[in-house]
Amino acid sequence: MNLSLDGYVAAPGDDLGWSVPSDELFQWWSDRVGVTGLALYGRRLWEAMSSHWPTADQQPGATPAQIEYARRWRDMPKVVFSSTISAVDGNTRLITGDAVPEIARLKTEDGGPMDVGGATLAAATMRAGLIDEYAIVTHPVLVGGGTPFFTALDDWVHLDLVETRTFPGGVLLTRYETRR
Repeated sequence: MNLSLDGYVAAPGDDLGWSVPSDELFQWWSDRVGVTGLALYGRRLWEAMSSHWPTADQQPGATPAQIEYARRWRDMPKVVFSSTISAVDGNTRLITGDAVPEIARLKTEDGGPMDVGGATLAAATMRAGLIDEYAIVTHPVLVGGGTPFFTALDDWVHLDLVETRTFPGGVLLTRYETRR
């Protein structure tokens, strides 16, 4: 997830203007999508992504990196968890029931790494102890409020740092594995 230094994935009004990636960070995201076996989305993030990326490679002025990302994103299998939408398209399945048992079931399948996107879905997955790795891209900005990334937990989650990387503009990637 992209995260402000004060822990938000979106500023008030769902403003994401603070998280525009550099070319290097955008390539990192694209490479990550290229190796993701299954992407899990909550409704709001799905609606944002699906309104742009299915045709982004056909837009005038699309850069080679945007074209590559759009194709990778379209090809990547996706699951959307929502009780308020009735259909999804492309390489996507819709699950209208409880996300936690379905994600636990999906983890038992052999399909490669899964990414969780969307603060509400990530919070439910965190509380259920289903996250094996946190990849957090922290931007050097304080937004003062909005949609928080981290949720209240019943128990501590101990993590081991496995990677740090600095991107242009002082953006910092930290990857942690959950200590089991």
